[in-house]
Amino acid sequence: MSSLNGNTLIFGTVADPVAHVTSPWRFDALFREWSVNAVMLAFHVRPDNLGTFLTGARVLENLKGFCVTVPHKMAVVPLLDEVTPRATRVGAVNVVRREPDGRLIGDQLDGLGFVEGLRAQGHDPRGKRIFIAGAGGAAAGIVFGLAEAGAARITIYNRTAARAEELAARVRATFPTCDIGTGNASPTGHDIAINGTSAGLKADDPLPFDIAGVTPQMVVAEVIMTPRDTPLLKAAAARGAPIHYGDAMLLSQLPLLAEFMGARRAPA
Repeated sequence: MSSLNGNTLIFGTVADPVAHVTSPWRFDALFREWSVNAVMLAFHVRPDNLGTFLTGARVLENLKGFCVTVPHKMAVVPLLDEVTPRATRVGAVNVVRREPDGRLIGDQLDGLGFVEGLRAQGHDPRGKRIFIAGAGGAAAGIVFGLAEAGAARITIYNRTAARAEELAARVRATFPTCDIGTGNASPTGHDIAINGTSAGLKADDPLPFDIAGVTPQMVVAEVIMTPRDTPLLKAAAARGAPIHYGDAMLLSQLPLLAEFMGARRAPA
């Protein structure tokens, strides 16, 4: 922190709550590796103040951009000046770049990050039957990423079934050959089961899907990063299933997020 000065570029992570986010220290490590005079901060923004925050972001000349997480990924889309075609298809944004003129441009890299995180751990989703709980911003990005990666079948479970149906229809419109549909809370019959919801952030949260359907042959994956060992992962491990931590999604997309927001590795 002693190196901060008037030329330090500011990046942020916008969330509510914000205590669980790990991106600030991860990005700070990346900035040091790239020799970039920058810092990432956690911005606690309630949903009713999201528009006000964006108004302020537009006039902060040293703000380069910010990541967007729960619960703002979908709500932020209509408030931005522009979103990429990928973010438009998904209907959610997880990163925003501030242009020199103050315009805010959003993209969605969760799908790329999640798929690459799976592959890095030896779990290529191509040809796999995949179950995912959730139909919000993070889940939508992941589902589109899995469809593009060639998943054999994708089943979406959401407590509000209509949201799951709507997401499946949007994916089908982009990937007409994708075998995608909706299902109940049991992941039985799938190769990979994913929690794409915020369930697990709080100790008293219910499990996002029926753990009785998990087998030792099924990879159980998280998007929650704090706590790292969520109740779902603990329960899956107890049933002998391989587990996949939530931070793999962020680690796999860190450079992509930083570059989208305008950070560049200093020349050697």
